[in-house]
Amino acid sequence: MKPRTYGCGLEAALAVVGGKWKPIVLWQLARGPRRFGELRRLVTGISEKMLIQQLREMEADGIVDRRDFHEIPPRVEYALTEFGASLSVALKPLCDWGRDHMGRIAAARTDPVESS
Repeated sequence: MKPRTYGCGLEAALAVVGGKWKPIVLWQLARGPRRFGELRRLVTGISEKMLIQQLREMEADGIVDRRDFHEIPPRVEYALTEFGASLSVALKPLCDWGRDHMGRIAAARTDPVESS
């Protein structure tokens, strides 16, 4: 199978971290390894099924490492790989921009149900 080609670096980066949940999961893992339950609580609004799917995709892309401790009860921990940590560093300016403009973004995206 021929490897995928990308038109620019942003396209390649978004192929790995695109979507609503991956950047948030990545941001939480940048603070250190997390167990599944911790991630589920920290990433508010994500379903268990979606979190599992996102973690599997991130693992397949080489940005997350899954460590199974083979214990009863089961204990699994997720951590960023070196590759994932470099992506986390790249997301910091975007996070800073979002924090600086959070009020403006929220005001522009008012819930139409509440507006009526």
